Amino acid sequence: QVQLVESGGGLVQAGGSLRLSCAASGSIFNINGMGWYRQAPGKQREVVATISSGGSANYADSVKARFTISRDNAKNTVFLQMSSLKPEDTAVYYCNAQISRGRGWNYYDYWGQGTQVTVSS
Repeated sequence: QVQLVESGGGLVQAGGSLRLSCAASGSIFNINGMGWYRQAPGKQREVVATISSGGSANYADSVKARFTISRDNAKNTVFLQMSSLKPEDTAVYYCNAQISRGRGWNYYDYWGQGTQVTVSS
């Protein structure tokens, strides 16, 4: 069993900041890429930011220079520091991890349950 548990969402005013955390636990051998996605009401889920096991990060154009993704490999945790938040950032944020449960085993995508981020104008 593998679980991803997110925390840190909430309500914030435009221009404010929030930090999301996502910890992976359970039967984990290795984690490859990790990332954050979001889904606003009536819209498809979209990628926000991803980070490789080596720390290389990529961002959606809409969040560049405002959001920072990082990870702690020793704790199987990924973070998303969000600054200068806008009402259009309002969404449910999901973390994702590509996890192998054993040496030589395939990597599979695992998802957290989601955490609500609401930005008021």
